[in-house]
Amino acid sequence: MTFIKSFGFLITFSLSSFLAIAQHEFVPNQLLVKMNAEVQPFLIERQPTNIFDIPELDSLGIHYGIYAVQPIGRQANTSTYLLSFSNITDIEMVITSFMNTNYFEFVEPNYIGYGGGRQGVDESKPNDTYFNRQYGLHNDGTFTNSPAKDDADLDMDLGWEIEKGDSSIIVAVLDAGAPFDHPELAGRLWYNAEEFLNTMDSDGNLYEDDVKGWDFVNVDNDPTDDHGHGTNVGGIIGTKANNDLGYAGVDWHCKLMICKILDANNRGQYAWWTDAIYYAVDNGAKVINMSVGGSGFSAAMQDAVNYAYARNVTIVACMMNYNNSVTYYPAGYINTIAVGATDASDKRVAPFFWSATSGSNFGDHIDVVAPGNYIYGLSHRSNTNYNSYWGGTSQSSPLVAGLTSLLLAQDTSRTTDDIRKIIRETAEDQVGDLTEDKEGYDQYYGYGRVNAHEALLRYEMSAGIETNELSQSIVYPNPASDFLEISNLKNFTKIEVINLEGKMMYQMSLNKAQQNTKIDIKNWTSGAYVVILRDENNEHSKSLRILVQR
Repeated sequence: MTFIKSFGFLITFSLSSFLAIAQHEFVPNQLLVKMNAEVQPFLIERQPTNIFDIPELDSLGIHYGIYAVQPIGRQANTSTYLLSFSNITDIEMVITSFMNTNYFEFVEPNYIGYGGGRQGVDESKPNDTYFNRQYGLHNDGTFTNSPAKDDADLDMDLGWEIEKGDSSIIVAVLDAGAPFDHPELAGRLWYNAEEFLNTMDSDGNLYEDDVKGWDFVNVDNDPTDDHGHGTNVGGIIGTKANNDLGYAGVDWHCKLMICKILDANNRGQYAWWTDAIYYAVDNGAKVINMSVGGSGFSAAMQDAVNYAYARNVTIVACMMNYNNSVTYYPAGYINTIAVGATDASDKRVAPFFWSATSGSNFGDHIDVVAPGNYIYGLSHRSNTNYNSYWGGTSQSSPLVAGLTSLLLAQDTSRTTDDIRKIIRETAEDQVGDLTEDKEGYDQYYGYGRVNAHEALLRYEMSAGIETNELSQSIVYPNPASDFLEISNLKNFTKIEVINLEGKMMYQMSLNKAQQNTKIDIKNWTSGAYVVILRDENNEHSKSLRILVQR
């Protein structure tokens, strides 16, 4: 089944448009505007009486009391601005007045949205190594906070056998910020190497002293988390792994670019979100996670999303948590990957632990689902407290963003469309409540629950040959019972076979002249195994899941 994610066109304003505005929360005295292409971008240093240097517009500005102008996407020169007014009593009238001049591509409210997750605290667990709590990464059915089903997870432990990440990949976390002194984030946070703390814009990106990223809420260079949502979300993507402390992030090596777009109340303005997308793209991010959502459609934010898409920057966004089919943005834009939430038993979360009326949103714009209830992680208030957990599609989205960064580490030439295709086609279908989780695409689970191992395994490449070619010509028979034969081994120097618990079942070194080998598997139990062929650099080159049947 195919579908088209919802998006809008702002042509003119009518009564229905005004009614739509009234249904959404927005900043009372602000408007987001984009000048038409024939109008030159203006300088914000101009006085309020001649901001536009166009008499008709300057007259309107004086009439409605414009007192501040902020460029959106300043590096990208987008001709988009946030206008602040002294007191707008009738926002529809102001929008109509500006649109009727024909100088603007769009004029719209500065809508407000929220982070898509809530926090809970677990006081019963010891302060030790807690990977066993991360059922979303590896679920053996023993998770105690809620009903759990074996393998209702991303198979992340198996995925790490193929790819653990690359420090050259930057993932922008557009959220509430991060604690920059947390030991679990040491070495994982992005720093702007071209910038210096000297009260100057050293790198010329129009953001002064943005060494640690940017706080779009308070308009400064300190994106420290004062709410907690961003710490949990960023940690899901990039917490230091395999260090005998706390939790493991999906990607073990990527850098996290911190852009603060939510305030201390988990609330954010579209102007902040839009500007942050441009910042992330223009400063090197290849993946953007947005665990936020607002119900108002914004042409300004859609422009920013499309700007990212055109530059092969993948935006992953959460569906939100109202247990309905209302479209929230940025998940509703056609060029984002929209993620819903499942629980430890693989069912769509309805409700989350924090409200009986909550639930993972659904609709025809959803792409996939991922675990999102009782997701343990880091605390923004304590570097030693590992007992906090969150629930929401906010927690599902960073799992998919982390997988996206692994897929790019595996092959940096992949486009946003490639990433979306891989994640959709390798998602597990019909894993949850079959009254909702229909065969193929459906509005509740999308293409299915994400499987990181299958995504990394199926599409792993070497010398331009895809893994599905491996299944046809190199490893046979499949299923196998007594022996496993592997042929066409040219350019490979090592064979490994692991079971689905990660145990090494077989390994063998090869010389480059060796073309074939045969493995005795008569003593192996029935089940699935992974054959890994490595090249001379000891990197994963090809992998294939095989079945042993008795």
